[in-house]
Amino acid sequence: MGADTIMVGVSGGVDSSVAALLLKRAGRDVAGMFMKNWEDDGRFGECDSDRDRLDALRVCAMLDMPFHARNFSGEYWSQVFRHFLDEYRVGRTPNPDVLCNREIKFRTFLDHARELGAERIATGHYARTDCFDGRHRLLRGQDMNKDQSYFLYTLGQEQLARTEFPIGDLPKPLVREIAKEAGLATHAKKDSTGICFIGERDFRAFLAQYIPAQPGLMQTPEGESVGEHQGVMYYTLGQRQGLGIGGRRSANGDAWYVVGKDVGSNVLYVAQGNANHWLDGSCLEAGQPSWVAGAAPAAEFDCTARARYRQSDQACRVCVEGNTVIVYFAQSQRALTPGQSVVFYRGEECLGGAIIDRTNAAFGGWNRDAT
Repeated sequence: MGADTIMVGVSGGVDSSVAALLLKRAGRDVAGMFMKNWEDDGRFGECDSDRDRLDALRVCAMLDMPFHARNFSGEYWSQVFRHFLDEYRVGRTPNPDVLCNREIKFRTFLDHARELGAERIATGHYARTDCFDGRHRLLRGQDMNKDQSYFLYTLGQEQLARTEFPIGDLPKPLVREIAKEAGLATHAKKDSTGICFIGERDFRAFLAQYIPAQPGLMQTPEGESVGEHQGVMYYTLGQRQGLGIGGRRSANGDAWYVVGKDVGSNVLYVAQGNANHWLDGSCLEAGQPSWVAGAAPAAEFDCTARARYRQSDQACRVCVEGNTVIVYFAQSQRALTPGQSVVFYRGEECLGGAIIDRTNAAFGGWNRDAT
């Protein structure tokens, strides 16, 4: 394996398979590496890592690519999963995919690829890169339904200089069509969803293995008790499923929503009706900022932002104060959630992002007594 070799992270899915295929068709010297990031005892369903490894091996064999396998479950536990648990313990809702990309897929994987002699890596992410005026940029994937730049905002210049996203210019249907025409075994494989270590299993049962449940009061912001929750860690802002408080005589027929969590008092706040104002916020404070260019564009700048993955771009003004970022949205936002990422964009370019710490919603950490 030489310095011109590019190591593809082969997951056993269709996206990484086509990424490898396109690089081979372009005449590149390609190798594949399968990453196992989780050890599962099978009690709550499987991550199917053995099947995925076999699928990845089959693709590499068909494409005449060297195959490597590495077990990064130790690194994943210490660098991603512990943080995941710590965030839930304090009532936040973390996004481990962001941390996994930063610590595992674009650090540990890159380090192992380089140890094997490959100076560049590629993945099946729906994102793009370019180099403009000597600066590497992270760009949205062309398929806006699949764009994954939101999860990649922690990548910096060193990682982007060594990374390629071969399917970033393609729509997902075309990726599957290419895989089918090429006879890849993964062409019809179902997309993986959610977090691997949770998969299809019951989230509450899984989390309870690590953080004991502490049932407590479920009440309205006005102080009326409406039931009992199973543990505030199990709920996220804006959630309406699984509350078990429908059909109360004193309430109308509207759905109930989680609007706040008080870990110290072990109280889950809920309100009725999608139009309730308790989830509305127009400002947030975020920490742990990461800038693709290495620094923020300016101390204050206008851009658009996404405070969750599936959200459309929202106009905002960003004020950077050291490791703290204050974001003022042009319009009120729904369910800004501490622990999630706010990611900044200018057109197709992803500028970076930060982790939401608090918001000016009623239970967001500021003006708690707001009504």
